[in-house]
Formats: sequence, structure tokens, C-alpha cells
Amino acid sequence: MSVLEILPLAFVMIAGPQILSPIFLATSENWRQNSAAYILGAALSISLVTSFFYVVGRGALGQGTGNNTLYGIILVLLLVAMVHTFRTREEAEPPEWMGKLTTATPRFSFRLGFLLLGFFPTDILTSAAVGSYLAARGAPLTDALPFIGITLLILAIPSLTLLAFGERAEAFLPKAREWMNTNSWVINEIVILFFIGMTINNLTG
Repeated sequence: MSVLEILPLAFVMIAGPQILSPIFLATSENWRQNSAAYILGAALSISLVTSFFYVVGRGALGQGTGNNTLYGIILVLLLVAMVHTFRTREEAEPPEWMGKLTTATPRFSFRLGFLLLGFFPTDILTSAAVGSYLAARGAPLTDALPFIGITLLILAIPSLTLLAFGERAEAFLPKAREWMNTNSWVINEIVILFFIGMTINNLTG
């Protein structure tokens, strides 16, 4: 059950520059290497952050911290993520540095994936919530693997689309980028609100 509960948060992880970057990288000169390096960096950072907060959560429970306290912390993390998503919803234009991704190197792409998916405000809050939530439920850390896997799969969609459709994908990707940039915050808010509801239910149940 815990696996299914945290899966929707994968969509929160990729909204914003996180999904826009692989779209840009898919049009770079060495797009295969760059896309793979970006996803590898993302996989490493998400795994590390989620595992860290899982261990912290389990340690807190082992020292006598109650489940309700941990759920309260999770609720605060989610509320902060929700506020951050709402406050940045009007930032429709991608950062200027994204225009340089078409000439990126695999090393830069790896570093970008590691930093964006591990330490971007919304992402670190989401990974922290996932790790803490699994700890509070007494679930194994391996329950986070589908969450991480779905996140990485979504990040790989631009390069997979290019592999499957070739030049036709080059015309589609900019449209997808524009739609995601404009509407992803709404999806984020819905998913976070859903997870807040589950957390409150665990807190009061």
C-alpha cells in the first residue's frame, strides 16, 4: 500500500526545470550521452536524499519519537512544497541557462541531474516526505524504488520519444515543453493535496 501511496509524488519531482532540462538535452549534439548522464545523476541524488530521510525517520522512531510527530513533520514538508509550487507558478519562462543545454557535455548533464533532482526546493521536500513517510509506516526502504523508477522514466520520455519518432519528435518536444511549463504546477498542487490528505488521515486515524 505504501508503494501506491507515494507513486503520485513522482509527478511533483519532475515538474519545472527538472523535465524541461531533458527536453533541451534531447536536442543537444550528444543527446544520448547527455540524457543518460542526466538521468544517472538524478537517480543518484533522489536515492541518496530519500534514503537519508528514511534513516533519519527510522532513527527518530527508535529513540522514542512517535509516529504522529513524524507525520506532523511530513505534513509541514508537504505544505511548504505546496506553497513553493504556488508561489513559483507564474515563472513561465525557463531560466536563461537552459538555452545553453544544447551544447552541454555529459559531465555537465550528470551534475545538473544530480543537483536539480536532489536539491531543488520542491524535490528535496518531496524526497524527504517520501523517505519519512515510509519510515513512519514501518515500510522497507525498497518501497521507494517504484517512486524513483517512475520519476526516472518520466525524465527519460524526451530521449525515448526522440529514439522512437526521430525528426517528428523534434517538432513535438517544444510544444510539450511549453505545456509542461504552463500547467505542471496545477498537477503538482493536486498530487501534493492528495498526499496531504493521506498524511492527515494517518495522523488522526
